[in-house]
Amino acid sequence: MSSGNAQKIVLQEKIERQIIKGLACEWETALWVLSSDIQKSLKKPFFTLSDMRNQLGCWSGEKQEICISRSLVYNHRWDSVREVLRHEMAHQLAEQVLKARNESPHGPKFRKACRLLRASPKAAGAFSPREEKTCAQPDDHKDKIMARVKKLLALAESKNRHEAETAMRKAHELIKKYNIEMLSENHDRNFVSIFLGKPALRHFREEYQLAHLIQDFYFVQGIWVSAYVLEKEKMGRVLELSGTVQNIKIAEYVYDFVRHFIDSQWAAYRQGKKLNRYRKSDFAVGVIEGFRSNLESKDRGKNNDPSDRALVRLSDPLLNRYMQYRYPHTVSFNRYVSGPDEKTYKAGRRIGEKLIVYKGISERGESKGYLLENN
Repeated sequence: MSSGNAQKIVLQEKIERQIIKGLACEWETALWVLSSDIQKSLKKPFFTLSDMRNQLGCWSGEKQEICISRSLVYNHRWDSVREVLRHEMAHQLAEQVLKARNESPHGPKFRKACRLLRASPKAAGAFSPREEKTCAQPDDHKDKIMARVKKLLALAESKNRHEAETAMRKAHELIKKYNIEMLSENHDRNFVSIFLGKPALRHFREEYQLAHLIQDFYFVQGIWVSAYVLEKEKMGRVLELSGTVQNIKIAEYVYDFVRHFIDSQWAAYRQGKKLNRYRKSDFAVGVIEGFRSNLESKDRGKNNDPSDRALVRLSDPLLNRYMQYRYPHTVSFNRYVSGPDEKTYKAGRRIGEKLIVYKGISERGESKGYLLENN
């Protein structure tokens, strides 16, 4: 065996030890929604990785073991891995606590276990969980709306600033109109939850600002949840966003677009200046607040009517109910924020006021694995 191959094997073994530790940490974290009696009755299993062909994960009562597919952890994001883990935890809970030994694997007691754990009963089939979330069943009405939004945001790439601003404004009006109609007509809708960004031990303040902006304008709700940080081998936090598939696609695209926009503008702004990481936060918050003022002015319209903006803040009772079910116990926390550097903040704000989201919402193709993103 060559030294190069030996190093790859050692690295893979190290990564897989980190993953297995992460599965154990996530297993313990998932218990928080269960009653203390159930928590005491559920025994911590062994965790392994395996080259499964037709499964994403499995629970073995005989071995007291949860096994997760290597393909899943290497080719998909951590929220997908965690979803499959909780599915297998539901099998464990159904067997150990609810005594479902004489039922089919996905019988009534298993479904009850999924409800208790807030787990997906469909998380461990032969499909890709990440794509399953963002590829809903075809719906002509929704598909037409998404196609129109894509076209408008593609037009927003125009070098003519007036045309670009008009296209972005029309795209936001269409998104708003679609959601207002959906709420007023009380259409049935399913909700999904995905991670935005990566789990980390620390998040800079612009990430919180961007999370608020996304919630305020794109008909989704977000909450910071505990999640394993692979490279640190500790539990950290990540923003989990919930909403309809269509709204999640739009919100995720805008979130990524704004983050990349900030990075590119900051790289240009800091040329020849000695600016530290905290100044980047000042700049980024300025960009986000400038973009917010841009969106607010478009929502108020030519008549500057504040009642128009209220349409954006319409509450979705079904989404509220979904959030209450998924997160039955939430804790708020305060963050100390030091005073920003006004010059840097204002520079970012001026840039943000001119920000135009363009290019349209597109599928990402093959998912980049959580592990590969951290190499």
